Amino acid sequence: MLFLQLTTGIEAPHFELPDSDMQTFSLASLQGKKNVVLYFYPRDDTPGCTMEANEFSELEHEFSKLDTIVIGISRDDCLSHASFRDKYGLSVLLLSDPDARVCKRYGVMYEKEVDGQKKLSIKRSTFVIDQHGKLRHVMYGVQAHGHAQEILNLIKELK
Repeated sequence: MLFLQLTTGIEAPHFELPDSDMQTFSLASLQGKKNVVLYFYPRDDTPGCTMEANEFSELEHEFSKLDTIVIGISRDDCLSHASFRDKYGLSVLLLSDPDARVCKRYGVMYEKEVDGQKKLSIKRSTFVIDQHGKLRHVMYGVQAHGHAQEILNLIKELK
């Protein structure tokens, strides 16, 4: 089962999801104000996902200077996100998409086999959305290590 993948230049799909404090976040609320780094990751508190979240958090000040907010989305619930954030002191905003509604709209879901069972999982992916709500960079299947710095370099080139 394949989901439609997005391409650069189109408007980023709008959504509302709860964050780790169970507050509703709306992507549209940032339009005209901030660039958005939207990254999708498989699970809270796993090695690759922890590395990626920590690297994005370590660069938060640099992203902030470039009017950019970093948002992570997984299918974990809000409580899982809160404990993940608190355990590692993460500064990225973590959103919960338990039914994968937003994950499917961004084309990050794929089917994998685990112990002979087919299961939907999230392909680690990142989207850079400019202040006008347009997708400027679309990256599917990224590697966690060093990815935050790579994205920061792309944000510096946005104009």
